[in-house]
Amino acid sequence: MGDENRIRSFKNKGKDTDEMRRRRIGQAVELRKARKDDQLLKRRNISVACEEPTLPLQQQQNSPSAMTAEEIMFGMMSQDEDVQFKATQACRKTLSRERNPPIDHMIRLGVVPRCVEFLGNHHNNNLQFEACWALTNIASGTPEQTASVVQEGAIPKLQALLLSPKTDLAEQAVWALGNIAGDGPVTRDMVLDAGVLPDILRLIKPDTSVSLLRNAVWAISNLCRNKNPCPDFEKVKPALPVLARLLAYQDKDVLADTCWALSYLTDGNNDKIQAVLDTGLVPRLVQLLSSNENTVLTPAVRAVGNIVTGNDQQTDAVLNAGALNVMPALLQHPKLNIIKEAAWTLSNITAGNSDQIQKVIDAGIIPCLLHVLSTGDFKSQKEAAWAVTNFTSGGNIAQLAKLVELGALKPMCNLLNSKDFKTVSVVLDGLSNILTAAQKIGETEKIAVVIEECGGLDLIESLQSHENEKIYEKALSIIENFFSEGQVEDMPAPTSQDGQIVFQSPTSSVPSGGFNF
Repeated sequence: MGDENRIRSFKNKGKDTDEMRRRRIGQAVELRKARKDDQLLKRRNISVACEEPTLPLQQQQNSPSAMTAEEIMFGMMSQDEDVQFKATQACRKTLSRERNPPIDHMIRLGVVPRCVEFLGNHHNNNLQFEACWALTNIASGTPEQTASVVQEGAIPKLQALLLSPKTDLAEQAVWALGNIAGDGPVTRDMVLDAGVLPDILRLIKPDTSVSLLRNAVWAISNLCRNKNPCPDFEKVKPALPVLARLLAYQDKDVLADTCWALSYLTDGNNDKIQAVLDTGLVPRLVQLLSSNENTVLTPAVRAVGNIVTGNDQQTDAVLNAGALNVMPALLQHPKLNIIKEAAWTLSNITAGNSDQIQKVIDAGIIPCLLHVLSTGDFKSQKEAAWAVTNFTSGGNIAQLAKLVELGALKPMCNLLNSKDFKTVSVVLDGLSNILTAAQKIGETEKIAVVIEECGGLDLIESLQSHENEKIYEKALSIIENFFSEGQVEDMPAPTSQDGQIVFQSPTSSVPSGGFNF
């Protein structure tokens, strides 16, 4: 491989930092799946006992829950509203069983069209409420079960209930619509296209109850989530000012779903990221990186990580808000997923310019990152490897010297044993970048010695027979360019100073200690 091709392969020559960040997004697919850790996307009212005191009608005597499914359906078909109510309440209770609610059986009996019909009975709010709750539970099931609700025309009738003066009824409608939106992109877009979002946003006021607020924000997050395709940004953008205000709220459930919504809205191009930044919410979002609630911290880290996939100015907004100050703690978090997300976030920051990389160094993050690279679980190690290699791509020679001095080579070489092809490829890129930088100041041999001493050379040589062609080519290129005969002969022995190997540098761009290990 010619020198020009080698440089283009290993130094990201001709690629700006935006492209490098985009490459990181493509390589971190498992991080980008919009799954809510520790949270359900769809919620079902399960415990009848704990919900019963909040019901608008306290008709505990004559409990209708003992009715059979067939009796329920017969009662719902009655023309007597009192019978309808009791049967619909029994239907709701049957669907609220904690274990194996008979959703399919109730659908087959035909309760869905009847419940949808009852949603329009505006002179009987209690019947509306029970029907809405039953539909909420049906819509919380499988895609087929959710579809049974949508196909009967429930969305516009649920939307009409959002305007109800009865807040418990409006809240139940929010819950049902949130379940429908959470089923996937198709139903989400049906809810969005109906214009439901502005109606939900109008429910969020200073005096809104915590219960309604939690459900409203959760429904909003479901309207913002899912990809292939993403929601029409113009339709979800009106939620941004409200979400920015909700970040000041103290309730952890409200904060968690607000952060999830923001993580979905920032998961896209720079225009989307900028729209979020324009609300001024970044300083508060960065504050939440210090949250001791993992349900809040997880989506907050994701949202911040998404923002730093943007351009340098957008990344600077996060850095200026102090995100790097909390990064060491996140890289040492007891929850492995937080470490992984923090390393991924850092990899997008180190894909930036040398000033941003210097801020990472100055914040004392590199030792924590290298600890993850050495001892973290594999998913975290993989993200740490990307962070280090991106650092080697965008950093100047002095910064690469610092990275080497802090001990990056050994954990990088250790990962060459990985079964994951992409990780091996990323590490080879990083090692090649370091060797190329050393070559510029005449220190190639000394770096090569350290790589050899920690077993890296043997591993690189073995990769020349790797089944993956790209890995084979990268390994071969490193051997030919930096370890071929004549390259490593007659090396002057490195000198030792305070227990560290010290390489003197002929250029002032490297710290006076040279490359230290």
